Amino acid sequence: MATDMRYPQRSSTLVLGIGNILLRDEGVGVRVVEALQRMELPGDVEVLDGGTASMALLDTFTNRGKVIVIDAVRGNNAAGTLYRLTPTDIAALGGAQTSVHQLGLLDALIHMECLGDAPREVIIYGVEPKEMEWGMDLTPEVEAVIPRLVELVLAELATPTNRAVAANNDARRGSGSNVQLGT
Repeated sequence: MATDMRYPQRSSTLVLGIGNILLRDEGVGVRVVEALQRMELPGDVEVLDGGTASMALLDTFTNRGKVIVIDAVRGNNAAGTLYRLTPTDIAALGGAQTSVHQLGLLDALIHMECLGDAPREVIIYGVEPKEMEWGMDLTPEVEAVIPRLVELVLAELATPTNRAVAANNDARRGSGSNVQLGT
């Protein structure tokens, strides 16, 4: 990928945690990013707490090869169920919103595509929340899957393609083309 002079020091891969830590399981994406920030990662990886911003993150996606987003996702399964999605999977849901941030994320990616600045690959890891009410702690069901989610993100970082999860023995097909990873 040619270096865009507007972003000469930009890492090729972005791991972005989205969520509101004041609403219990809604903050899971941020909590996973906090765990990743304590680890030694490859030099071409940037880890960012995106909070509840969506369209405001347009600039952070620019000139990236891969973007991995972590967020709470409602899929009507048991709390702590893990999902691996692409923007195409979310768009195929036909307006059925699974995350409060999904529409802003899709809008940002559409704008970037129009500008020619979209990342080559976007992967969304979702965690089925149990509670999204006031409180800063995750529920035990969601807290318990953070180590597994960190493993999945690290596996995604270790491969140049989006096939890291396909090789995972725990993976089983969910609805559409998304992969539901279980709890």
